[in-house]
Amino acid sequence: MFKILHQTLRTGIVTADYPAGPARFAERFRGRPAFDLENWSDARPAAAACPTGAIEVCDNGTQRRVTVDYGRCVFCGECASAGNGVRMTREFELAAFSREQLAFSADYALNPDGTHARLLADSRAAADTGKLEAAGRAVRETVRRVLGRSLAIREVDSGSCNGCELEIIALNNPIHDIERFGIHFVASPRHADMLLVTGPVTRNMELALRKTYQATPEPRLVVAAGACGIRGGIVGVNYATRGGVDQVIPVDVYVPGCPPRPEALLHGILLALGRGGKQLRR
Repeated sequence: MFKILHQTLRTGIVTADYPAGPARFAERFRGRPAFDLENWSDARPAAAACPTGAIEVCDNGTQRRVTVDYGRCVFCGECASAGNGVRMTREFELAAFSREQLAFSADYALNPDGTHARLLADSRAAADTGKLEAAGRAVRETVRRVLGRSLAIREVDSGSCNGCELEIIALNNPIHDIERFGIHFVASPRHADMLLVTGPVTRNMELALRKTYQATPEPRLVVAAGACGIRGGIVGVNYATRGGVDQVIPVDVYVPGCPPRPEALLHGILLALGRGGKQLRR
């Protein structure tokens, strides 16, 4: 016992400060890709390199629309390696209330050789976050009155590769210690306030996911974790999978990544509870 106490005192506090303080990353950590739309000379190489179709190019005569969907992105960095205008960042707080919030588009006039002549429009500049904040404020007190400062989560693997599960397990270790927020995982959906769902929903898991959702008492929250949970990831929709979680049950918050790191998952969970700067939209 003395040795255990001695080692504990020598080790000290290891729990990360996030979200009160900045998250700590490994040197090679990759967050979302950032796009310098004004100086992006050609989107075609990045679109061709993207393994999940997160970057789409649609030409119409002398104009081009480029669509970027972070819900499909696996943060592989291939787009940044394919050409100028794209760089990898360390940004991971991308959780959103809808899939549409994770995507943006840019319109370009084209040169004769198909490269970008100039940027015509950028949907990011026109994004209106005020409506989301207003909607969140309207339900803030209701959600907190019902759930208080505790949250019981039932994690559901609907067909993932277990990459997300490893990050979810890390939420419970001494580094991230999610229970300090009054958040804990439970074995039954009947005891849960939130479902944390990973993976593209396999057709064999579809009925089980629906029953799990129905067994969760209201007001229930659903967080879709990872590129697979949002849009099916690399697997997509096929004979064996339905794609994103919202193809089967309603989703409140989407957490991009492949897999999303523990801080990103925590950010999404707190976002759903109204503790991450925005409030829950229901």
